[in-house]
Amino acid sequence: MLWPMIAIALGFLGIAVLGVLAVRVFVEVRRLARQVAAASERIQRAAEDLERAATPLASRTHHVGRR
Repeated sequence: MLWPMIAIALGFLGIAVLGVLAVRVFVEVRRLARQVAAASERIQRAAEDLERAATPLASRTHHVGRR
């Protein structure tokens, strides 16, 4: 009777450890997702700034080519 009880206890502990690890992975994935979203937003803003800065240069280059 002792061995089955030990086996059940070890099985429960194994499942508990897996549950704790799953929660930790979930928390880290959410944190990574927030960081990816913030980086994506910064990249989008930088792309928009670059486009705004390049527009006058492109129009000047286009006019120089027509002369």
